[in-house]
Amino acid sequence: MAEFDRRTLLAGSGFVAATGIAGLVVPARAQGVVPTPSMRGGANNYLPGAPIVERIGGGGFWMSGTVRRAGDGAPLAGQRIQIWAHTTEGHERDPHSHGATLTDENGAFRLEMPQIVPAFGQPHGHLAYDSGEFETVFLRPVMKSARDTSLEAHFVLQPA
Repeated sequence: MAEFDRRTLLAGSGFVAATGIAGLVVPARAQGVVPTPSMRGGANNYLPGAPIVERIGGGGFWMSGTVRRAGDGAPLAGQRIQIWAHTTEGHERDPHSHGATLTDENGAFRLEMPQIVPAFGQPHGHLAYDSGEFETVFLRPVMKSARDTSLEAHFVLQPA
């Protein structure tokens, strides 16, 4: 009998938690997709106006991600994302270590670049949305390992 009582108590508690004390169903409230804040250090060595390129340097490493609109999360096509990093071919302040790409119809981007190497002890990339239609966002994602051959970063942009 004690086991039955425990199950009844658990089931009853679950019902109250799901429906509230009065047994009424409370509608869920959508929070919307919140904008991505700029990351500390993301704008380091930023060079405005990096050209759109097919690839940065010799390649071998992939930087990819997505760009969506804050609020409804809709993918944003044709958005310019600048990418730069400290790589096997140059420092993150070198103009040849910078390039930009555009998002596709699904809001996705992908750009090949040289292998990222640690700078100040951390292997990391830099990405920026800076085109003006939306608020500027700088990201500085850190890789889990210097041996990784790809890194992702995702933007949710707030209209300017």
